[in-house]
Amino acid sequence: MHHRHLGSQGLRVSALGLGIMGMSMAYGASNDDESIATIRRAHELGITFFDTAELYGAGTGSNEILLGTAVRDFRDEVVLATKFGFDMTAQPFGSGFDSRPENIRKVAENSLRHLRTDHIDLFYQHISNPYVPAEDVAGAVGELIAEGKVRYFGLSNVGPQYIRRAHAVTPVSALQYEYSLFEREVQEEILPALRELGIGLVPYSPLGRGFLTGSVKPADAYPEDDMRSWDERWQGENYTYNLRATERLKELATAKGITTAQLALAWLLAQGEDIVPIPGTRSAERLEENAGAERVRLTDADLARIAEILPHGSAGSRYPAAILSSYTTD
Repeated sequence: MHHRHLGSQGLRVSALGLGIMGMSMAYGASNDDESIATIRRAHELGITFFDTAELYGAGTGSNEILLGTAVRDFRDEVVLATKFGFDMTAQPFGSGFDSRPENIRKVAENSLRHLRTDHIDLFYQHISNPYVPAEDVAGAVGELIAEGKVRYFGLSNVGPQYIRRAHAVTPVSALQYEYSLFEREVQEEILPALRELGIGLVPYSPLGRGFLTGSVKPADAYPEDDMRSWDERWQGENYTYNLRATERLKELATAKGITTAQLALAWLLAQGEDIVPIPGTRSAERLEENAGAERVRLTDADLARIAEILPHGSAGSRYPAAILSSYTTD
């Protein structure tokens, strides 16, 4: 698999990464043995970039522990990314934020232990904290970099002004943000700012939380612990619109001899060499399918056809308004 650079600080990763979140939360029950086998298969396929977070696994560290266990025999050959920024004690879970410098350091120490490593390759702020300035966050991570505990600084779910403020204190290598054929918000102001500053983009949910894999059913067909059960894109007229668009994408993909998921990932890769998607899966078979997208080359005609099918993205919001309101967009 080819490699790409995230940012101008020297971070080099495989063109496609692997998101680990779904192996511990968001999509129903999982199997650790299957997940570990999938992570190890990713390494065999040349994937070197693995993404986790303190939040994943309900704050127990289980997702980081899973990843650390899976890569222990080849730790030095891969890039491990994890995140801080949530208050693990807040109820309901995931509703509170904590990017105080003392908590950043605490999370780093916990993550180092969970991942079985002496350094975190890429340490993201998962979500901004309205009471902690971007400059303080960047300064705290900068100290960890100086100590050798972290190598590169990342941000997630924030806008251009926040990025500029943090970057002025400690260089930011990557921004993680939702981006796919379904979600294009990042294209308007954020991506131009990243390119101006020399920061890479790591799209999460690059397959629209599975909608763009072609394996999909209405919201009420998923269990309550699956986030698709409340995602607007799986409901009512939104679901109908999105399903029809996906069917048309499938027709284009089939004509090219590829899958819909490969088409969607190839589209993202075609948006720039500074973009590294991290599709998540628990299945080694699905992983191999996703990895094949790196070999797909889309023609101008293909890109034009995709633009006709989904000119502005999906119908329905990616998160409920209450969640989106907590994201910093300035």
